[in-house]
Amino acid sequence: MTVIKNVSVEKNANFYFDGKVTSRNILFSDGRKKTLGIMLPGEYEFNTSQKELMEITSGEVEVLISEEESWKELKAGMSFEVPKDSSFKVKVLSIFDYCCSYVDE
Repeated sequence: MTVIKNVSVEKNANFYFDGKVTSRNILFSDGRKKTLGIMLPGEYEFNTSQKELMEITSGEVEVLISEEESWKELKAGMSFEVPKDSSFKVKVLSIFDYCCSYVDE
């Protein structure tokens, strides 16, 4: 999906890792939430409290999801899922533009 319709957008950005990772919250009327964000080249680690679906809209990354043994190289048009209450590491190879969906289980 390239257009997200009928949503509210929080004006203030979320900043992580000294501003090298930023995102904006997109809120749906039914309570669902997504974030649209950008990561600059570097290495980052995130924890999850909900299941997450990360859709890559541009860039290249390597991802290591907790409890997996090998890194996966991903690029625009691909996605990955992260389980609830886990973590993942990201090596951003080129500016990484993403859409993250939070999934209730």
